[in-house]
Amino acid sequence: MPFTERFQPFYGPTLLPAGGTLFRLWAPSCQAVALEIEGQPPRAMKAERDGLFSLVAQDAGPGTRYRYRVADDLAVPDPASRFQPDGVHGFSLVTDPDSYGWRHAEWRGRPWEEAVIYELHAGLLGGFAGVREKLGELAELGVTAIEIMPVNSFGGTRNWGYDGVLPYAPAASYGAPDDLKALIDAAHGHGLMVFLDVVYNHFGPDGNYLAAYADAFFDRSSNSHWGEGIAFRRPQVARFFHDNVMYWLTEFRFDGVRIDAASAITDRDWFPALLERVRAEIPPGRQVHLILENENNDAALLRDGFTAQWNDDGHNALHVLLTGETEGYYGMFAEAPARSVARVLGEGFDFQGRLNPYSGRMRGQPSGDLPPTKFILFLQNHDQTGNRALGERLTTLADPQALRAAYALLLLCPQIPMLFMGEEWGTTTPFFFFTDFQDALADAVREGRRREFATFAAFSSPSARARIPDPNAPATFERSRPDRTERDGADGRAWLALTAELLALRRDWIVPRLHGARALGAEVIGPKAVAARWRMSDGTVLGIALNLGEETLTIAEPARLLHETTERKSGALPGRSVVIGMDVGAGK
Repeated sequence: MPFTERFQPFYGPTLLPAGGTLFRLWAPSCQAVALEIEGQPPRAMKAERDGLFSLVAQDAGPGTRYRYRVADDLAVPDPASRFQPDGVHGFSLVTDPDSYGWRHAEWRGRPWEEAVIYELHAGLLGGFAGVREKLGELAELGVTAIEIMPVNSFGGTRNWGYDGVLPYAPAASYGAPDDLKALIDAAHGHGLMVFLDVVYNHFGPDGNYLAAYADAFFDRSSNSHWGEGIAFRRPQVARFFHDNVMYWLTEFRFDGVRIDAASAITDRDWFPALLERVRAEIPPGRQVHLILENENNDAALLRDGFTAQWNDDGHNALHVLLTGETEGYYGMFAEAPARSVARVLGEGFDFQGRLNPYSGRMRGQPSGDLPPTKFILFLQNHDQTGNRALGERLTTLADPQALRAAYALLLLCPQIPMLFMGEEWGTTTPFFFFTDFQDALADAVREGRRREFATFAAFSSPSARARIPDPNAPATFERSRPDRTERDGADGRAWLALTAELLALRRDWIVPRLHGARALGAEVIGPKAVAARWRMSDGTVLGIALNLGEETLTIAEPARLLHETTERKSGALPGRSVVIGMDVGAGK
């Protein structure tokens, strides 16, 4: 698709059909702004309405390095830069949106019901090229979508991505924009959807110059512990982020985005406006999915058209059952974790409008009318693993037999399953919080990280907290890289076989019946045990009985057994096991 027909973001460099480039910058804090092309004198930009500055440079084509002079002593990269080859403090680069030749241009996506998501960090897997090398094995295993942690440019070369400062520019340490397009193109060739994690609720601390020329971009009355609040109600700000979604969906052909910490986006009207734009501007026949991570459990957004939400309630309750941990936010589920799991399986959210004892605020909305595919279930992800002081995986925290039972629930439940990189082979590699900051900022991040855990019993002393890895140490990043030698060991091969078996069952038995499936209910059947049933689209009933306790329980035997994790007598549900099966015409 030539650039004259494709969506063009309003901000940043726009190549013109007749040649040259149009530059736009919203700088309401400035009286004057100049465009500086590397090696040339500054060029005054035209001041337009409401703080907008623009300039057409006929000699600035693809490959031009530029920045904006916003004060006598300050030149900044373009906040809508498409690429930062020298990092977030260097020159921005004009790119050609048509330089990549797509091999799978006919790709139109996949139905949401087919989604089996694999969350990954591009840097740890060798950049965009390294991820590309692993696509075949993921597709063969039964994964149907990869979700990439944020790739927008951040300070340094190592970061989770949630400290990004230039939302339109893929991080140079992962590869160039065309390298990212090649990854997405290759994924489509393997039949894989590709989702991108995007962060619109704050900017990182290194390389964020916005306040110097666009202080109105921020709403400091809505600051969070991540950073300064953002003024989403301003049309220029709302457009900046709406355009960013459209940019990733069109120029890069992502199949969807996951909006991080949606609860921190203070203007709720921003969300339906995004839906309206996507519906209006994405061509008919193309399947695009918009995913939320939302502490508010805002079920109305899911009814309005957002595809699904990460089900943190499900993870947290299952984690308590598997590990017995109740510190921090796990305390919300300490009283009756089995009841919480049953509520999640039967109704979607656990918190549906009741007091959150961790925050002291009301949380959630009723969600029982929503289909199970509106919820993404997981046992591990970057947050709940990496936000642990020592980054432990469940393979080192939970009983192996109980973990396998919960894993089967995850992959055969009608909610959409998500794996975290390495989980498919049961990796024990930790996943730490890591950054690449320098000097005083590095010290502040390291000490702040250690202070976060001062209230946890295991880290109450300074000597215990000193064991928490320094986020800025290169070794912290390297130790987070999944150890593929585990994949070839006996345990790794067994986990891979289990994953392949479960995903084949999902593909053959669950996915064809998933569109229109509805929960029939779920109940607690033991201290750490639940049973749930779903009416599938063809009238069959899927039943899952999970027992993470020790005692043997009694259950009704399914007409067709799909999976069981341990040998048992008919009608029995041993400790640390799951029984999953289908019944015909048993649900109303």
